[in-house]
Amino acid sequence: MSVIEIQASFGNASEAKEAARKLQALRAAEIGGYSEGGMVTASVDEAVADRAIHLIRQIGGKIDSDISMI
Repeated sequence: MSVIEIQASFGNASEAKEAARKLQALRAAEIGGYSEGGMVTASVDEAVADRAIHLIRQIGGKIDSDISMI
């Protein structure tokens, strides 16, 4: 399976931290960014990419970049 990188921004740090925790539960390969500034970057398996995007949007996040395979 391929790994997908997703970059997202949130209105505040608590939303970004919540997203990071939930992405971790989805077994994201890598989670980074600057959650205090409302930014999260996650590398997720292609099989869970749709769920990760839905989760980000459900929390109030906005996908900032084209989703890319790495």
